[in-house]
Amino acid sequence: MTPALDEGSAYEHRQTRAMITVAGPDGRPLADQPVRIRQLRHAFGFGCTAPDMRSEGTPLPASWLALFDTATLAFYWGRYEPEPGHTERDRLLLAAQKLADRGVRLKGHPLVWHTVKPQWADALPLTEAEQTLRRRIRREVGEFKGLIDTWDVINETVIMPVFGNEPDGVRNAVTRMCADKGRVEMVRMAVDEARSANEGATLVINDFDLGPQYEALLAELLDAGVDIDVIGLQSHMHQGFRGEEYLVDVCDRFAQFGLPLHWTETTLVSGDLMPSEVNDLNDYRVERWPSTAEGELRQADEIVRHYRTLVSHPAVQAVTYWGFDDASAWLGAPCGLIRADGSEKPAYHALRSLVRDEWWVADTEEITDTEGRIALTAFAGDFEFSVGDLTGTAHLPVGAVRTEARLGSSSPS
Repeated sequence: MTPALDEGSAYEHRQTRAMITVAGPDGRPLADQPVRIRQLRHAFGFGCTAPDMRSEGTPLPASWLALFDTATLAFYWGRYEPEPGHTERDRLLLAAQKLADRGVRLKGHPLVWHTVKPQWADALPLTEAEQTLRRRIRREVGEFKGLIDTWDVINETVIMPVFGNEPDGVRNAVTRMCADKGRVEMVRMAVDEARSANEGATLVINDFDLGPQYEALLAELLDAGVDIDVIGLQSHMHQGFRGEEYLVDVCDRFAQFGLPLHWTETTLVSGDLMPSEVNDLNDYRVERWPSTAEGELRQADEIVRHYRTLVSHPAVQAVTYWGFDDASAWLGAPCGLIRADGSEKPAYHALRSLVRDEWWVADTEEITDTEGRIALTAFAGDFEFSVGDLTGTAHLPVGAVRTEARLGSSSPS
């Protein structure tokens, strides 16, 4: 069975070509049996910022779960620990567990950043501030180990040692630390502390600078033996879609380092574009920034072009959309897939038609051969197989795969 994927397609490198032996609880192949196949999750990370779940009774939005399989949870130090030792641990644990129970993969963002850090840390002497930050990294990674095992370990390091957007008389603790240690040793510190709390964690370095300075930093880090796992790339396109040629160029330049690429923060607006002369997106302030009918059609077209381009590039392993709805969007921009009134924009349906239709195996049925086998070509990921009341699951990776789905067991093969 080959659902909408052909040899030589732009997505061939995303495909599993699997021969699955469907077996009963006793391990015997189930020959000549109708098997219902259902995809559960992509191997590729189709992510979004986590839905807001402030209380135990807050339900997960069905529209979020119908599109995304990977969530980024906010661990901004200044909000997570507004007073020394008083953290948002319990609330984040509750939210993380609810998402994980629905099969959603989780990432924490960020462990180290010069922005949204606690003001009380700024007043600490440099040595004490560093020890406090080191403890903060170990604490969060350790307390969430097994639930959140992927972290944006350090955010926007290129600008970090020179960042100075603080009130008069205040010296940013993280900026001071990075200026004192240097970028390479600042990243090494963050990575080493995170590794000490979770050796198997996936650690992402993340930046909005997609130019030569970020490339130079990455080269220095790898030459110095700093053990990062993933290169994170941001693309807040509040001033307009940057186009396929630009995206391919960025992917090609950062793929040279031999590490997977995650597009960690990506947005497209569905209203008027931010003026091109604005250098820092944070400086743009308007009383209202509404979504428009024309802008929503543009956003729908651009989101398809954006995702097709990134998913077709072999170095990219995940794309995270930054802001599910307009009501909670960064800078108040109309960049969500859901309007402020809760209704779905055309971009939501356009993206869902890719992720959960064109690139997805809907419920379907195949007949096993005389040896209990079925063939499946599809986007790699997790699948469920059922014969009558018996059910089993299997993870099918990219490439040619021979595996068994033993039914009657809840554990993946």
